[in-house]
This record gives sequence, C-alpha cells and structure tokens, in this order.
Amino acid sequence: MGAEPANCFDLENFSDLTRLQDDAMTALGRLSGLVIIDEVQRMPDLFPLLRVLADRPGLPARFLLLGSAAPQLVRGVSESLAGRVSFIDMGGLHLGEVDPADYERLWLRGGFPPAYLASELERSVKWRLDYVRTFIERDLRELADTKLGSADLRRLLLLLADAHGQPWNNSDAARILGVNYKTIQRHVDLLCGAFVLRELPAFLPNVRKRLRKAPKYYFRDSGLLHALLALPSAEHLYAHRGVGASWEGFAIEQIVRLLELRDEDCFNYAVQEGAEMDLVVRRPEGWVGFEFKASSAPRVTASIRQSMEDAGLSRVYVVYPGEKDFPLGENIDAVGIRNLRRLAGGGV
Repeated sequence: MGAEPANCFDLENFSDLTRLQDDAMTALGRLSGLVIIDEVQRMPDLFPLLRVLADRPGLPARFLLLGSAAPQLVRGVSESLAGRVSFIDMGGLHLGEVDPADYERLWLRGGFPPAYLASELERSVKWRLDYVRTFIERDLRELADTKLGSADLRRLLLLLADAHGQPWNNSDAARILGVNYKTIQRHVDLLCGAFVLRELPAFLPNVRKRLRKAPKYYFRDSGLLHALLALPSAEHLYAHRGVGASWEGFAIEQIVRLLELRDEDCFNYAVQEGAEMDLVVRRPEGWVGFEFKASSAPRVTASIRQSMEDAGLSRVYVVYPGEKDFPLGENIDAVGIRNLRRLAGGGV
C-alpha cells in the first residue's frame, strides 16, 4: 500500500509541524492507508492521539513513525502505544549492503549514505562535521534538556572519542568538565539512546578472578568517530594511535548488524591486568567470542586462549582486514572482514 504525498508529515518542516500542532485530530483522523510521520520524537504529545487512531475499527490508517531516538527517550511511546507498535532499529550502511571489497571506504567514511557516497573525500568530511555540529547544537540539547553548553557537549563527545573502546569512567569525565558524574552518565545514556554510542557491558561469568566491570562505549558510526578525532584520510587513520580501537568498533558494528544480534546479548570480557576478549555474544549454541585485529597477519595469543577457557566460549573468531579465512587453532578461526557475510549465512 503506497503513501500519497499528503499522507507524509516531516516534523522538521514548519508547515507540517504547525498543521499537527494546531489540530492533529483533524489532520490525521481523515486519512486512510499509510501515514508517515518523520522525526516524530519532536512531538511526543502526538502519541496519545495515535493510540486513539490505532484503535479504530477496521484500521483505516496505519502509521509509520520515523525518528532519530530510541523509544525509551521519547516520552509517551511505551505508555501510549504499548501493544500497538512494532520497533525496527535502522543504522547506516553495513557490509551486507555494500560491496565487501569497499570495506575500507565504509570504515573511513562511516555508513551515513551522504558521507559514504560523497563523490569527494572532502565532501564526506564536511558532511560529517556538519552533522556533529547540528547534533550537538540542536538534537542532543533537545533530547537532554541540558544545561551544558555546546562547548561542553563537544568536549564530552571528544572525551568519548578518545576513550573509544576503552573502559569508561564517568567520574573522570565529570572532573574534566566540572560537573557531577550523574550528569555525565545521563548524557552518555542519551547518546546511546540516540544511536550515537553502543554500550558493551562487562561479561561476568562465574570465575574466581578479578574481572573488569566497567562498560566500554563505541561510536556506532566509524565516520563520526574519525571526524571527531580529525582523521580525514586513510593515511591519517593508519598513523593514529587509536587505529586498533577504531577497527574494533567498526568490526563490532558489522558483526552486530550482519548477525542481527540483540544488544542484551553482547558483552566485553576482561580480567584485571589479564586476558581480554573484545566481544562475547550469546548464540543458540552457546557463548562465542570475537577478537578484532587491524593486522594483516592475525595469530592466536595467550589472552585469547585464556579468555576462551575462562568464559566457556565454544568458538572464537579473529576478524582482520584480509581476504582469506583460515584456522588458527582448535575452535579458533581467522575471518577476513570481506567474508563476514559467511558468518551471517550460518557460520556462527
């Protein structure tokens, strides 16, 4: 069932926003078929009305609600539309949607279509920088209802970019910004809810070791990370001290998207000053581990073997920027980034 132009509302468009603010019942109640409302998080007062419209006999209209924030951030979704709504989380482009041979372009530029498809690298960089600025000055401030200024919000993003893939401590960031640690936690939670960050909590198996319990945070879009770190080209990226962490975050996002993993099934594992495993995921056949190496010649390390034993992992995959897959040891395989689709096809 197609949507006529009159059945589309963009709440960033002043005219559409005004129509719904003035008399949403009249504007929406007379429509039938598919009705699209974009950037719906800008008008949370709309949800009680949508509940009434969704409960009409015969379902004369169905509503496709689009937005850039997780439902838990949008006041009224859970209360008003419970049992009446289905959620689909959509990210940027991933290796299941582009030529796997172009993985380096996707890694450097990220998955936002305007950034990935830009005809020139300079245009891609400019789009990403403009996006960060708009997000800080408008979207984040609206979601957070924050007292932090734009400069402090940018500093927080820079701190998170510098700590990408490392254990995160709210108190350290709070001291730097001169705020309460709860303020930092609230903003980090909002960044996760706005799909900017991915939280990877600690995996805590029943082992008698001192485990590192701090979560790790990754920028979901590697292109935004590189824009924040002022890494405009592949040459800058490969020369940066954070290239390994950037690769790790990029590969984690590909794994999560291709395998359609739930957030609640993804963890990091680390012993205090000991063995680590970048990603531990719950699968029907048991716990599976992933290590991510930016090297062209991955190998089995003592850390991998120890983590595999401690966490009770049935298999470990070492994902690297290569073309070939090959065994590294018993139940340990190297997988080239171009071949991740194989895992999605039943390899894990």
